[in-house]
Amino acid sequence: MSLTGLCLGMALHVAGQPQATGTVWALAVLPVIATLLVEILRSLAQGEFGLDIVAALSMSAALIFGENLAAAVVAVMYSGGSFLESFAEGRARREMRDLLSRVPRMAARYCNGGLEDVPLDRITHGDRLLIRQGDVVPVDGRITSASAYLDNSALTGEPLPIRLPQGAEAMSGATNAGEAFDLEATNDAGSSTYAGIVRLVEAAQRSKAPMSRLADRWSLGFLAVTLAIALAAWGLSGDPIRAVAVLVVATPCPLILAVPVALVAGLSRAAHFGVLVKGAGPLEAMARIRTLILDKTGTLTDGRPQIVGIESREGLDKDEILRLAASLDQASKHPVAQAVVAAAKARGLALVLPHDVAERPGEGVTGMIDGRRIAVGGSAFVADLAEADGLQSQCGQVVVALAIDGRLAGQIIMADALREGADEMLAALRAQGILRILLATGDRADVAQRVTQGLGLDAVHADLSPGEKVRLVIGEHASAPVMMVGDGVNDAPALAAADVGVAMGARGAAASAEAADVVLLVDRLDRIAPGIEIARRAKAIALQSVIAGIGLSVLGMLAAGFGYLTPVQGALLQEVIDVAVILNALRALRIVPQTPRATATREPAPPPLENVHGADLPASHSRGAADRS
Repeated sequence: MSLTGLCLGMALHVAGQPQATGTVWALAVLPVIATLLVEILRSLAQGEFGLDIVAALSMSAALIFGENLAAAVVAVMYSGGSFLESFAEGRARREMRDLLSRVPRMAARYCNGGLEDVPLDRITHGDRLLIRQGDVVPVDGRITSASAYLDNSALTGEPLPIRLPQGAEAMSGATNAGEAFDLEATNDAGSSTYAGIVRLVEAAQRSKAPMSRLADRWSLGFLAVTLAIALAAWGLSGDPIRAVAVLVVATPCPLILAVPVALVAGLSRAAHFGVLVKGAGPLEAMARIRTLILDKTGTLTDGRPQIVGIESREGLDKDEILRLAASLDQASKHPVAQAVVAAAKARGLALVLPHDVAERPGEGVTGMIDGRRIAVGGSAFVADLAEADGLQSQCGQVVVALAIDGRLAGQIIMADALREGADEMLAALRAQGILRILLATGDRADVAQRVTQGLGLDAVHADLSPGEKVRLVIGEHASAPVMMVGDGVNDAPALAAADVGVAMGARGAAASAEAADVVLLVDRLDRIAPGIEIARRAKAIALQSVIAGIGLSVLGMLAAGFGYLTPVQGALLQEVIDVAVILNALRALRIVPQTPRATATREPAPPPLENVHGADLPASHSRGAADRS
């Protein structure tokens, strides 16, 4: 509206309609002033002084004393800066839609001998639901099928799925990692585990201190200087137009424009490196971070079973053991079997199709490969079918045993391993000025200690509930600004409470992505350090623009106070200053992080078994017995 009014008034001026020109310019300014007054009252109610006061004073004074063109120019500059900020934040929000598409909103309920899809708020205690493979459990309930295979990593931090027997309780927010099963609802959606975590997120967001904008932190001092010069010019000269000229020159366009431009450019650069920042406020906050808190499963670790060792018992090559196991496991949907197949393909091994396949659900598979009878599965499963003396596993590992023609041939050792380059990533973060790095996980203490051995973390906190993670974040915030990084539903409250919450968006839970201020669009933890570097350099460029622009504005205010500039000339001078600071702010588009990033993920060479830093999982998580997990 302000831009249209300015252009229309200029057209009328050229057409020789001076009376209409002034009216149009005034009408273009009034909506901006009205909006500013609302913002000023809202800010004052919160005890804050923003840039809105200076801008409202300059436009109001210009209109009162008939300097309508100057008022219209200021209105265009102010509304343009506000639009830039809202546009950047709106674009970031739109990019979040796909990430949030996984939030469960419907469930399949048995009704009149069939199935119907119903909204979550219509599920009541006692309803029988079908949980399909890959579905998120919508409400707390009791398993009525023979068993269910659930991935609770998003809720508890436990890295691998577990098999629950009939009658066991399943928590909402868990993912069905196995075959479809029936669930009897024991809570409605509003009373379930997932809903409780969402309420905890909302409470954390309400208690979180609002982010103060960089521009607002300069505004109070600038307002005092402006009023002092304007009143002095009016009092000493007796000419109110000089005061108007001072106010017009003082319109804080370097703050209004340069800061958003630099920060929007920083948002763009961060997105280029796979770091989606939800607005200028979080980007500013990233530049101040001094403490980093990391989740374990799916964040510091990969969150999926990986091969960390292969043992041979019959003199077979280790790759041959993996090839045979993966060839047979192609016939199984079990997550561990699929991980074995994926690892074999990653190594370029040629898999063959199995024949005469028979699977014992949750335990193992038998079949014919290259004319030999092969058995692959948990230790107990293979021990029932073959001579398997000496089979053993260490706590914290998943063992996949392989038997050939009735004799044990080898074992594949799997664990939830650290992400590749984790130590280099932590070193890069310390180089960026991070003073404290902590681990916060819902997993067991012995698991956390084993995984983080040698990383040089400042503290390791395990067995934490979502509420305890929030309290840890709040406690660390008392000493320094805190960044929390996580991917699970149980991390969402802590992400909301931190100064900056960072979610792993590629495979993380939708709740954490929604609660976070920053989302990593690629499943790479090494993007955090470049993101922080971009934030700090963008903020530095914004500060340079502010200091230069405010310095030039003060000189212009002094010239206007001594009568050397009229209000319109002051507005034009301010435009020249604006162009200069905007061009400087645009340098943020060319930021290239110097922080080294890890190379593309590759399959690490299997370390010796005694040196494995795998997750310390319960013994029941071996692939075998009733679990095969």
